Amino acid sequence: MPATNPAILTADLIRCPSVTPEEGGALVLLEKLLAEAGFDCTRVDRGDTSNLFARWGNKGHARSFGFNGHTDVVPVGDEAAWSVAPFGAEEKDGFLYGRGSTDMKSGVAAFVAAAVDYVKETPPDGALILTITGDEEGDATDGTTALLDYMQAAGEKMDVCLVGEPTCPNKMGEMIKIGRRGSMTAWFTVNGVQGHSAYPHRANNPLNAMVRLMDRLASHELDTGTDHFDPSTLAVLTIDTGNPATNVIPAKATSAVNIRFNDAHSGESLTNWLQQQVDTVAAEFDLSIDMTVKISGESFITPPGALSEMVSDAVEAETGIRPELSTTGGTSDARFVQHHCPVVEFGLVGKTMHQVDERVEIAQIHQLKEIYTRILKDYFA
Repeated sequence: MPATNPAILTADLIRCPSVTPEEGGALVLLEKLLAEAGFDCTRVDRGDTSNLFARWGNKGHARSFGFNGHTDVVPVGDEAAWSVAPFGAEEKDGFLYGRGSTDMKSGVAAFVAAAVDYVKETPPDGALILTITGDEEGDATDGTTALLDYMQAAGEKMDVCLVGEPTCPNKMGEMIKIGRRGSMTAWFTVNGVQGHSAYPHRANNPLNAMVRLMDRLASHELDTGTDHFDPSTLAVLTIDTGNPATNVIPAKATSAVNIRFNDAHSGESLTNWLQQQVDTVAAEFDLSIDMTVKISGESFITPPGALSEMVSDAVEAETGIRPELSTTGGTSDARFVQHHCPVVEFGLVGKTMHQVDERVEIAQIHQLKEIYTRILKDYFA
């Protein structure tokens, strides 16, 4: 029986225009392939989002390995800026081009191909579970969370999980993610008193308070890092008044900041700190300041151990490189999976993800399949 070609599968997935929340045919394609290989497949759709749960082996087996990934992609942007059709899956100079080629249809294709061939060739004594979502690049409210809700209700479980996001900065095999920073955004509104700029004493300029608040936040050192994390960061995103006049003190100013935080903090503790800064500045300027906070995810860590060792051994065996265990980068759906079971992330080089002319080295797709196959063999050995 011929092996499943992960590069061909990646190309087929790229041709599915699955910009969040559109399914684009990607999950239909994968469900057919997995069902033909003996996987029990269930569509777990919620809201506008399509998701796929697939299990090979008995439900509730004593040993269960899981893969997680997403088929949705970000918009193409200015299509005229692309040198190829964004959903054309064109091959050129050893690369496969297209939106989602790196992030992360190649990763999904690699673990699906590895899973399909593995259960055909060496049926394991255990269960193999694939959770594939169409809502990772969006708000992520109806994607992996919906799949995990379904699993809990249906009595399904993963003992460990590998997320196939691109994790390597420059070279295949150099990095595994064992955790992620938390992320939160805060929006501020300062309500002042409008007036003539020549008579500032008759107004109460909200920008003075806003600038003071932003300076306090941006100049504060949140921490110096922890055992597995770099220092937390706060970035000022915008300060706005919507004021086109040169002789008017505005009545209102708004701003926003984003914080990427390590395990020295929680979303709640940082919200409390932000509120303290708001209260201090509001009292200093005798103005009201409103704050709204959205916590996208808490920081988490899967402590180095059996799972990261097994993945590292497989990566080193296939690439000759011992990967660094890292928590750098943005957020991923691993932040949801970590509540269900131990989780790490490993995938290919992610240099061009979300860019114009996004592309993946075709050889890396095949290499990634071999790494995932070795991990499955080692896990079920």
